[in-house]
Amino acid sequence: MRRQKLEYYFDLISVLTKKEIKIRYKSSMLGYVWSIANPMLYALIFYFVFKVIMRFQIKEYSLFLICGLFPWQWINNSILSSTMSFVGNVSLIKKVAFPRLFLPLAQVLNDGFHFIVSIPVIVVFLLFYGRLPSLSWLLLVPFMLIPTFLIIYGFSLAISSINVFFRDLQYLVNLIMMVLFYLTPVFYSIRFVPEKYRYLVYANPFTPVVLSWRSLFMHNTIDINNYLISLLYGVVALLAGLFIYGKLKDRFAEMI
Repeated sequence: MRRQKLEYYFDLISVLTKKEIKIRYKSSMLGYVWSIANPMLYALIFYFVFKVIMRFQIKEYSLFLICGLFPWQWINNSILSSTMSFVGNVSLIKKVAFPRLFLPLAQVLNDGFHFIVSIPVIVVFLLFYGRLPSLSWLLLVPFMLIPTFLIIYGFSLAISSINVFFRDLQYLVNLIMMVLFYLTPVFYSIRFVPEKYRYLVYANPFTPVVLSWRSLFMHNTIDINNYLISLLYGVVALLAGLFIYGKLKDRFAEMI
């Protein structure tokens, strides 16, 4: 019986995730191209501003940018889009009995899938600079997916739950994510931040995640300290998200 239930949940998550992917590419001719167009455009803009005009002293800056922007896109897209996970699925919530927390989960998995299929673009940039990806990626990429998923899903679950009751949250989240983007060393190096202010950057839960992904892609290794901090943030975010969801879920149907 328990096995059948797990299989049902797995099938349901698969169906919801596929639905999100189909919606994303519905009536789209270019499909996959759009999933990498946004970070590539940002990379081009930041390269021109900070490398050409301001002359940032960062080696292989375009590769540096891409290795930070692609993980950030997963974080940013999932949190922003999952804000409406419950509010945007009124018919499902009111008519079908299933664990509601699968809705933001499907959104996170959808964006996670697009992040994974964007990794070949990073490989192209590596080859451009005369580098090669390491076989260690086969182990370290799944290893890094764990804290990244936990952090994103935890935040997404909490935000999507609260947004059912406070609809202004979706606008506030946009502003917060914009601020967090500049507090995350995506387009600048952490070494540029004065020592006395670095705690502010590390107080941002997305900082160690982005630094870990960049270290993996550029140097084929993961800084264990950043990884453990990411994992800690991930566990705390997930527990907080589950707690908030558990407190609010029974009133979803009446509030939507």
